[in-house]
Amino acid sequence: PFFVLEFIRSLKDRDLLKYNFHQRRWVWNEGTIRAEDLITDSVLQLLSSEMNGLSDNVQLLLKVMACFGTKTCESVIGYLVDSAEYSVVEDGLKKAVSDGFVERNRKGTFNFVHDKVREAAYNLIAESDRKQFHYNLGRVLHSVCEGKDVGDTILLIATQINHGKEFILKDDELCLPFAKLNMAAGKMAIDSCRHKTAYAYLEVASSLLPNDHWESNYDISLRLSFMMASAANSSCKYD
Repeated sequence: PFFVLEFIRSLKDRDLLKYNFHQRRWVWNEGTIRAEDLITDSVLQLLSSEMNGLSDNVQLLLKVMACFGTKTCESVIGYLVDSAEYSVVEDGLKKAVSDGFVERNRKGTFNFVHDKVREAAYNLIAESDRKQFHYNLGRVLHSVCEGKDVGDTILLIATQINHGKEFILKDDELCLPFAKLNMAAGKMAIDSCRHKTAYAYLEVASSLLPNDHWESNYDISLRLSFMMASAANSSCKYD
């Protein structure tokens, strides 16, 4: 409903939808509307303008959900609420739902009501800040979830942290722990037969190991090598 209302409003603002008092009905030219590509441009601009006027709590929630994709599990919101950095996202979520940007489905996830809403939300993050935002989000989730059985959330954490791989490589103390994190994500992906996804995580894990990893971390290197071979074979990656 939100998307439809915003779209209709944009048509009226551009005089592409007018009320004809003589005919007593609304009139429009479908060809003109399609030619101007209003669905992808004007509505996105309207959504962005609307979101820029929201409170910081709601904007933070929308940014976080946009980083995760089109949907976010309720459990992930719960993990974030336990952190100091993202404790306000629960309040932001309530407002985002009431404003029609986000909806809750029966599977315990919150979805953006349209892909363009997600795109507008992601645009709230300056392009130059996106890697850092993803990375910080992943670090906080990793800290909150460490030692817990969080299931598939491990994939989400690894994905967010991997956006900031360049930051990890600047700190040798982070490389091995996050290599292990990607190995855990890779194993989970293998166990669920997502072999291409698994290989991507394992490649990151390999890139985070030190140059002398066969000497300094033999057991990890051997296990990683077997996992990569298995994932590569199952996804027909032979190069």
